[in-house]
Formats: sequence, C-alpha cells, structure tokens
Amino acid sequence: MDLISIILIAVGLSMDSFAVSISNGLTIKDLKLSKSILIAFSLAFFQAMMPLFGWFAGNGIEEYIQEIDHWVAFVLLTFIGGKMLYEASQKNEVIEHSQFSTLTLLGQSIATSIDAFAVGISFAVLNYDITLAVIIIGLVTFAFSMMGLHLGKLFGKKLGKSVEIIGGLVLIGIGVKILIEHLYFT
Repeated sequence: MDLISIILIAVGLSMDSFAVSISNGLTIKDLKLSKSILIAFSLAFFQAMMPLFGWFAGNGIEEYIQEIDHWVAFVLLTFIGGKMLYEASQKNEVIEHSQFSTLTLLGQSIATSIDAFAVGISFAVLNYDITLAVIIIGLVTFAFSMMGLHLGKLFGKKLGKSVEIIGGLVLIGIGVKILIEHLYFT
C-alpha cells in the first residue's frame, strides 16, 4: 500500500477521535495543555493499536481469503465509512458532560477505535506491512485530536458532523480504490 493511501486511511479513522475531541473541547472547562496531550495520546494509542490487533487476527485467516481479499477490504472500509455517515446523520447535538474522568477517556478511546480493528484485518488480508500504518495512524490521530480539542474551544458545535461525514467518505473512497486496483490493475 502506498504512503498516501495509508495517510488517507489514518485521516479517515481519526475523524471519530477528532469529533470526540471537538466535543471535549466544548465541554471541558479547564482544558490545559497537559490534559489535551493526555486526551490526544489516549485516543491515538487506541486508534493505532486496534489495527495491529486486527492485523494479527487477519493473518490467521489470510490464506483462506486471498482470492477475495480486495472484496473483504472494500466491504470492511465501505461498511465503516457508511457507519460513520449514518452516525453523523443521527447526531442532533453534542452531549455535554461536566466532569471528565479517566473512565470517560478510556470509553471514548475504545469507542472511537473499534473501526480501526476492521481496517487492520483488511491490511492483513491484503498483505500490507502494519508497522508504518500503526505509526502513521497514531501520529495522525494525535494531531487531529489536538486540533479537535482546540477547535472545540474556538468554534463549538459547527464542526462535529462534517468531520465524521468527511471521514466516512474518505474510507469509502479508499475501499473503492483498493477494489478497482485489484480488479483492473493487478
């Protein structure tokens, strides 16, 4: 997989974390740099580790689905992107919370990274190297989370839905690209 595709996947995956960070930026009254770094690190860590776990799981089934690996990646990425589009259309407003606990952060980190597990499976079935992907996904998610926290403070609720829509469209686009490459160019 080329570097640009990995970066685009990382951007797509980071949109949930970005949206959650905007929400956190809106609702955490005393958002200091140290708290911002902690939140962004937690979101990025889980977002980077889930594809790794998915990759290990996918390696166990790789030999059984090599003939249809491009279809598996297409279906998984399209499903994840579609799910993001659906969720963005269902949200009416940012849910405010007055206290931000470690348990809240853990829940957000896991919830925003579950989709990345499926991406890791698609990396395995397509036989992509996971090391670079994990690093890029972690760094991109950290950067987007930091931006989201501070944009939430500045711009409020206006950005929430649009970033999830963009992320969903990016993941669907990558799925289509993989399918077209494997059907017509290999």
